[in-house]
Amino acid sequence: MSRSARIERTTAETKVSVALALDGTGQAEIATGVGFFDHMLHQIARHGGFDLSVHTDGDLEIDAHHTVEDTTLALGAALAEALGDKAGINRYGDAVVPMDEVLVQAAVDLSGRPYVVHDEPPLAPYIVGTGATYPTSLTRHIWESLGHTAKLTLHVSVLRAARDGATPDPHHVVEGQFKAVARALRTAVALDPRGAGTVPSTKGTL
Repeated sequence: MSRSARIERTTAETKVSVALALDGTGQAEIATGVGFFDHMLHQIARHGGFDLSVHTDGDLEIDAHHTVEDTTLALGAALAEALGDKAGINRYGDAVVPMDEVLVQAAVDLSGRPYVVHDEPPLAPYIVGTGATYPTSLTRHIWESLGHTAKLTLHVSVLRAARDGATPDPHHVVEGQFKAVARALRTAVALDPRGAGTVPSTKGTL
């Protein structure tokens, strides 16, 4: 059975198309108009082992917020649809990922219950790349939006953000989070050969 989904989301502010295949090889085609966010979605695909296509036309003349938010909401919806009834999956996944001076821990439960805990130190307000500027305040909102539409429990903690006395590099801090979440999702969505196709819950449903 193909564990994949395609989501189209259109509002007065954005038009989003997301295609996701859970059992992929990390291939990605991403275009949101926010260069740094594109780079982060590539991390989700590559480190999650997902095939991911994302195309968003948003009101970037205002700022990046609506584009990033609506893209993430669509991505979460695609993840939920691709998982189906979640029979046979691991359900839980976690990862601790270093990125140079940064160390990030992520843990996910595909529980059907949206709940997000996010711990991150203060960062410089913006990461400038091609296209629209990425406000670092959006990272928490990304995880909350993903948790809401994918209906998952997610904890993301930046355990170490910089060398002693140094200022955190926002690129490393944010990218470390995306890699950790991707690795945790990779484990959680994987099929458990011992699960015999059953839903991993004493309730019988997730």
